[in-house]
Amino acid sequence: MAAAKKLDPSSLGKKSEPLRFTYRWQDAALYALGVGATERELPFVYEGLDGAGPQVLPTFAVIPTYEGCKALFDVVGGDFEGVVHGGQSIRLHKPFAPSGELVTVGSVASVGDLRRMAQVVFHTETRDGSGELVCETDWTIMYLLDGGFGGEPPPKSVRLRPPEREPDWIVEEKTAATQALLYRLSGDHNPLHADPAIAEKAAKVTGGRPILHGLCTYGYVGRAILAHACGGDVARLKAFTGRFSRPVWPGDTLVIRGWNEAGRAIVVAGTKEHPEEPVFSNAWAEIGEPTSRSTT
Repeated sequence: MAAAKKLDPSSLGKKSEPLRFTYRWQDAALYALGVGATERELPFVYEGLDGAGPQVLPTFAVIPTYEGCKALFDVVGGDFEGVVHGGQSIRLHKPFAPSGELVTVGSVASVGDLRRMAQVVFHTETRDGSGELVCETDWTIMYLLDGGFGGEPPPKSVRLRPPEREPDWIVEEKTAATQALLYRLSGDHNPLHADPAIAEKAAKVTGGRPILHGLCTYGYVGRAILAHACGGDVARLKAFTGRFSRPVWPGDTLVIRGWNEAGRAIVVAGTKEHPEEPVFSNAWAEIGEPTSRSTT
C-alpha cells in the first residue's frame, strides 16, 4: 500500500473543475427510498400524481455535490483511513426539478489544525442548466490522523441546545437492515457501509459491523423537518445543518425530536438502541414562509 499523502494546508481556496451531474426522476425517487420514504410520501417516490414527475427531497442536495467533494480529497491529501464525516450543511435557493442536469464546483473553504486531528470544510455551489444557483453545501470532514501541522485552528462552532421544554414533535422510524445497501445506490459506495470485513478493520468506530451512512441519517431527519416544520412544502426548507455525533447501524430505530420556532426548527436525533447519546446534534433548519404547497 502506498504511503498516505500528507494533508496540504496550501490547498485552502483551491477549486474543482465544474462537474456535471445528470439525473432522472428515478434517481430522485431512489434517493427518497434510501432515506426512508414510504408509500405515505407518494409525491417523492411516484412520478404520476400530476404528470410532472416526483417532487425531490431538499436533502437530495448532497447527491449531485458528492463527486465535487471526492475530487477535493485528492487536492487536500491526508490519510484517508482517518477520515470521518463530522457535519453537513445545505442551503437551498430553489427546489430541484424532477430531472435534469446540474453543474457543481467545489472549493476548499477551510483547513484547520486541531493538533490531535485536522478539520477541513468543502464548499460547493450547484447550478442548473440555465445557470441559476440551486443549492450550496458545506461538508465538515475530520482527519483523525493529520493534526499537528502548525496551522491555525478552525473557527469555533456555535453550540446549539434544544429549548428547555417538551419537543413540538417526535418521529420514530426504524431503519431497515438493508438501509445502507439501498442508500449506497445513490452514489456513496464506501465499503464501510456494506462489507463486514472492512467494518471489522474499523471496529473502534463501527463496532465491527457496517454502519449507516451519516448522510442517510441526515436524510431521515430532513424528511421529519419537511413534514413537521414545513407542512410538506419543499420550498420552505431553506437551510439545514447538523453534526454527526455517533454511528447508527442499519436496523436501528431513529428517534427525532423537533422544536418549531419563529423561522427555524431545532432538532436532535438519537436511537432507541443507544439512547445515552445523540447521533445527530447541534442541528437546525431555516424555515421559510408557507406557500401554496404547504399542507399544515
